[in-house]
Amino acid sequence: MKKIQVLGMGCAKCNKLYAAADAAAKELGIAYEMEKIDDIGRITEMGVLMTPALAVNGAVKFSARI
Repeated sequence: MKKIQVLGMGCAKCNKLYAAADAAAKELGIAYEMEKIDDIGRITEMGVLMTPALAVNGAVKFSARI
């Protein structure tokens, strides 16, 4: 099972990324769990300086663009 994590403080782009990632995972038919991370401490621990960001199983795939 994949853990898809959206990192951000709840901005419009963060919410858009969450919805897009959820829709993409459903369309692909993969087993997944969505997680929103809005704690600035956890976000910086993951090496993210700009949000929104997307991580899969804890590995950041991209940040600051959607």
